Amino acid sequence: MNAGTRAQAFAEGADLADPWLYTSGDRFRWWGEMALAQAVPWTGPGTTPGGFWSVFSHRLGNQVLGPTAPFTSECGMMLGFDAEHPDHAGGRMIVVTDGARHRVLRKLIGPFLSRLRAEEMAGFVLREAHDLLDRLAGGSAVQVARDIGPRLPAAVVCEVLGIPESDREWLIALTRDAFGEAGAGGNQMSPGEAHTEILMYFQELVDFRREHPGNDLPSALLADSSMSVEDTVMNCDNVLVGGNETTRHAITGAFHAVAVTQGLLPALVADGTRIAAAVEETVRWTSPAMHVLRVAEQDTEVGGARIRKGDAVAVWLASCNRDPTVFEDPGEFRLDRANGGHLGFGHGPHHCLGAAMTRIELQALYRAMGERISGVALVDEPLWLSSNIIQGYRGLAVDLTWN
Repeated sequence: MNAGTRAQAFAEGADLADPWLYTSGDRFRWWGEMALAQAVPWTGPGTTPGGFWSVFSHRLGNQVLGPTAPFTSECGMMLGFDAEHPDHAGGRMIVVTDGARHRVLRKLIGPFLSRLRAEEMAGFVLREAHDLLDRLAGGSAVQVARDIGPRLPAAVVCEVLGIPESDREWLIALTRDAFGEAGAGGNQMSPGEAHTEILMYFQELVDFRREHPGNDLPSALLADSSMSVEDTVMNCDNVLVGGNETTRHAITGAFHAVAVTQGLLPALVADGTRIAAAVEETVRWTSPAMHVLRVAEQDTEVGGARIRKGDAVAVWLASCNRDPTVFEDPGEFRLDRANGGHLGFGHGPHHCLGAAMTRIELQALYRAMGERISGVALVDEPLWLSSNIIQGYRGLAVDLTWN
């Protein structure tokens, strides 16, 4: 049995929505096999109510997510949703909205997350990165996933949303509970309960901004006549989760990359122009957004599989970003890659609005690390989240050597 046949047999026998599959490094091997085989297996009902197709290769991922593909995001953007079990936020929250309404929402939200806005915030982000390292300076053993990863993105997204600093830690914990791994935030809440708490928080914030407008995103959304209060709450929630829960794992992954890649940090110190390449490779290598979901709007074909109208298709971005036909030695962190068009920020109309902010955060982190730290060593192997939504770190213990 060749690798492709073996991988296909595994996929057809496994519930690919089972979050425990993604707690082991074995996933990287079979993702590579599935990508090479251009496999499009069907997973029947189980963890998800209606079943779904899966796409693993870079080529097929681009096909499904492309701007003219016959798929919609409005039924939901993650496993568990489909045509018969749609997300109630479809057509209202930016990540699950298509067409003209999606363009309106991008025009409203985009200025707060754009490259220009990111460049304006670059000084603030760099100061936050140094402040973060200041709190850890002198200590050696650090739990990166807990003490470093969440804090820089939280500072940025809270600035955009007008959230006071005093509420950051609480929202970080709630976001982990809601979208990372049940109980990860320490609030003893189910994902549903934690997400309800986040929505209630934004309801209070939006109510306040209705009476006291500011220079933040909630105020801008409320000022648009097409936005209801509920729509504003939903989209603030979307920005919080998108800006916090994915980027934190890319930042944690930056420390992981430095620890396992000989000469990476000295190379960035010696030539700061290589930081941009390190940022792109960090997004590809970590791929925190593990998958995105689309639902077929008509009968179509993907990789030889006949997809019926209404079928759900999961594009495993983390697998696409380690497709060995596109990325040589995909498990290695390399600064010499040509821009292979990684899908870490998605593709097509829903290309991540926060991409510029994530890049600025990672650039600031690498600059601060280069100035303050001379070495990163793993204490233990990383612990992975039990999640099919986020490819992330439950734990990453490292020893830091300070300059």
